[in-house]
Amino acid sequence: QVMLVESGGGSVQAGGSLRLSCAASGVTYSPFYMGWFRQAPGKEREGVASIWTGGRRTDYADPVKGRFIISQDNAKNTVYLQMNNLKPEDTAMYYCAASWRVGGDWREATGYHYWGQGTQVTVSS
Repeated sequence: QVMLVESGGGSVQAGGSLRLSCAASGVTYSPFYMGWFRQAPGKEREGVASIWTGGRRTDYADPVKGRFIISQDNAKNTVYLQMNNLKPEDTAMYYCAASWRVGGDWREATGYHYWGQGTQVTVSS
């Protein structure tokens, strides 16, 4: 059973930074995609960033390009999301997810097989 555990959320002022971590356990087949999603109250869950654990491919949603960086530490089975220059509109619950999909759009939440419990990020103006 794959388990994903997020950490690193918190409250910051606009312009600040946070780094989220997602530790994966129980993975028996690699490589795979790891994605970060977020969901604000009253809004749909949206893809933020994705990384292919077998290489260097990364993808970002337009609103976070140039501010967020997704990275991985394969030795620790951990994926990170470095969030810089945070804005109030980044406030949301952030989730990491794992996918063994073939093809498809990384931003589609339905393509992910396992999810973490989420970590809250709050950015004040």
